[in-house]
Order: sequence, then structure tokens, then C-alpha cells
Amino acid sequence: MPTLGVIFQPSFPPEQLRAAAQHAERVGIRELWVFEDCFKESGIASVVAALAATERITIGVGILPMPLRNVAILAMEMATIERMFPGRARFGVGHGVLDWMGQVGRRVASPLTLMREYVPALRGLLAGEELSVDGRYVHLDGVRLDWPPRGRVPVLAAGEGPKTIALTGEVADGTVLTAGTSAGMVRDTVASIAVARRDAGRDGEHEVVLFLMAEFGEDAAERMEAEFDHWHLEGERRFAATGSDDEIEATVRSMLDAGATTVLLQSRASEDDFIGYLDAVARIAHRVE
Repeated sequence: MPTLGVIFQPSFPPEQLRAAAQHAERVGIRELWVFEDCFKESGIASVVAALAATERITIGVGILPMPLRNVAILAMEMATIERMFPGRARFGVGHGVLDWMGQVGRRVASPLTLMREYVPALRGLLAGEELSVDGRYVHLDGVRLDWPPRGRVPVLAAGEGPKTIALTGEVADGTVLTAGTSAGMVRDTVASIAVARRDAGRDGEHEVVLFLMAEFGEDAAERMEAEFDHWHLEGERRFAATGSDDEIEATVRSMLDAGATTVLLQSRASEDDFIGYLDAVARIAHRVE
């Protein structure tokens, strides 16, 4: 079943998150995601706070920058959250913004190598395996979680370029596509992932989670132009869903038809009525789910 959710951006004050998650749950939105931008809000702390404030809604985080977190620590965090809130959290990891990683002394020379080592190690630890790894970036010596999750916890990975996209298909359980991804780009990405998974001998479902910038109402397209500039998006990446509910729904459906399994609507970073935005997202969710 396709899922339509919403994103609580780290440009919003963190003290607003619990009320936003509660309202999203109340109006029937099935997923609310946060993401972790330097140097704003902790992704893990935000997920836990939102889960503790609600009862049913799924809370996701995409993405957690791999260079900032030792893989064993992240496995411990994910396992603890899953055991406390079974089946209600989703996790995505990624390269992180390289300039930000450099600011804290964590920029790696080969982000692809890091992902190739990190994601399988994270999946193995969450599966309860004892791991010894001596890679370029990941080093584990007989590490096994004392409290692994009771069930499977998918590990999603974010990507943009063709090499990273192929790698997410090879090593991860799903791919997170950030804002500024058109339906055509989604379709091409899904095809590339399928090839990578086939070549790697992997089968089974692979999730595709899409962040889709969306603005409702009259003059929405004009307001979105400033948002494109805010995120430094150019060319085909200056893409968003804008306009009436019918127009927003049509764009969401085009993304689902292109192969996205979850579409998360992302407001403008300066949105000053996020509760009202949640009501608008709920209207679209009731149409497409």
C-alpha cells in the first residue's frame, strides 16, 4: 500500500515537534519524518520524542550522516528504539553534506567506501550477528548487541548520484530520495536500483522513500521559487508539487506511479503554520492511500 506522509524540518523549533506529531496522528497521517541538518536538531532525539508523544504514527529519520556516528553506536540506538516502540520507527543513513562533515573533522575521502562498509555492518548488527570488520572506515572486533531488535529493522540509505544510487540498491533495504527529484528521476532511479540489486544477487522488496516539496493554494508555484533557491536547486531539480489539492494529488500519484513507495510532503522551510500544513497533507493522504 502506498504511504503519504510529512516532514518536520529542523528549521522548525524542536519544542514544536511533539505537538506536531500528535496532530499528524490525530488527522490520520501515517508517517512523520525528521531529518538531521548540521547544526540544528538531533535526529535520534527527535525520533524518540515524537514516538513517546504518540501512540500509532510511524516516525522516520532521513538521513543520519554516517561520518558522524560510529556504526555500533547507531545500531545500539536503533535497536533500543525498536524494542521500546516496536515497528514504529524508520531509519535512513547517508553521506551527509560534505562541507558540514569537514567542519567537524569527519569528512571522509571516499563516501562510497564508507557506505559500502557501514550499511552491511549496521544491518548485520541489527540482525544480532557478531561482527569483526577491519575496513577503511568501519572497525569492529567481535561486536554483538546484547539487546538486538526482536524483529527486522530495515536500513534505508540516501543517494543522489548514479554511483550512490546503485550502491543503495546493492547494500541497503531501501533508498531515500531527497527533495528536488522529479517523476522522471524517480523512474530512472528505480530502474538503476533494480539493475544493481540483480547484479548483487539480491531479491525481495526495496523501499523508495521520496521527499517531495509541496506548497498549497494560489500563487504556490511563485512561493516555491524562493524555496528552490534556499536549497540551491537548479534545472530539473527545481521540482515541487504546487497548487490545489487536485494538483498536489496528481503530482503525488505520478511519483507513486514512477516507483516511489512512500511520498513525504515537505513544506517550505519558513512555513509559519505547520499545523495547517498537516491538515492539508491529511486531505491528500485520505485521497491516495
